[in-house]
Amino acid sequence: MSTLTISKDEEKKVKALGFLNNKGTDAFSGRVITRNGVTTADEMRCMVEAAEKYGNGNLTLTTRLTVECQGIPFEQIENFRNHLATAGLETGGTGAKVRPVTACKGSTCQYGLIDTFGLSREIHERFYVGHKDLALPHKFKIAVGGCPNNCMKPNLNDLGIIGQWIPVINSEACKNCKNCGVKKVCGVEAVQFDSGVISINREKCKNCGLCIGKCPFDAVIGGGIGYQIVIGGRWGKQIAIGKPLNRIFTDPENVLNLIEKIIFFYKEQGLPKERFAQTIARLGFVRVEAMLLGD
Repeated sequence: MSTLTISKDEEKKVKALGFLNNKGTDAFSGRVITRNGVTTADEMRCMVEAAEKYGNGNLTLTTRLTVECQGIPFEQIENFRNHLATAGLETGGTGAKVRPVTACKGSTCQYGLIDTFGLSREIHERFYVGHKDLALPHKFKIAVGGCPNNCMKPNLNDLGIIGQWIPVINSEACKNCKNCGVKKVCGVEAVQFDSGVISINREKCKNCGLCIGKCPFDAVIGGGIGYQIVIGGRWGKQIAIGKPLNRIFTDPENVLNLIEKIIFFYKEQGLPKERFAQTIARLGFVRVEAMLLGD
């Protein structure tokens, strides 16, 4: 490996543009923002061309659903960015600000309850692009999960969204079948029978929606698609499990408005270099929740 010859100021400058130094060299990995983890064939082709022309030809996928092109010399960074711009792509994703949003494949997954690609793209445009100059106490990560399977681990992000399908009981339709199809599909054992009538233990129920439509007599029907908001998650050297707000939202616009409220709450209430999980712990979750859900 060669000795790093560029200055720390130069390294810091390009890091703000999404270029991370390849340890011990003058080369960098350019972090390409995929917006919601989805790229078109033309965009992917552009990244491959840029990696071959200006880097070492290697592309790596990050845990935040961005793509890093490796081995880009310092003097080629601007050419690399200009090449990406021909396909509408950009680099970034670093700093104490809203980070690129991540999303599971809920839009196409058999278990997906919400349009994760569409929602995360909207979050990207409003809060990553729209608030790109908004300085926060620390990094702020957002993840969108299509269902309670939590493949995207929304509860390990500063803010997470989990798709919901809320079951509603029509007790008069229950026939108390010995081989209940609703109970059979419930993986968390939330389905129970009181005096021979079906009911759901709401403390156990995850609103995954798998039970909906499984009763031939319509004893369990869908009460609508919803969005659960989880705040204060964190992964790394210090781990915090996010907690859900005590409200299920049904309008995606209300979800977007709440995200903006949470971001500005964190900006105003967070201390320098304090992650959102620490802000919540310092102020108390009950107090934070009341402020976020109130006026």
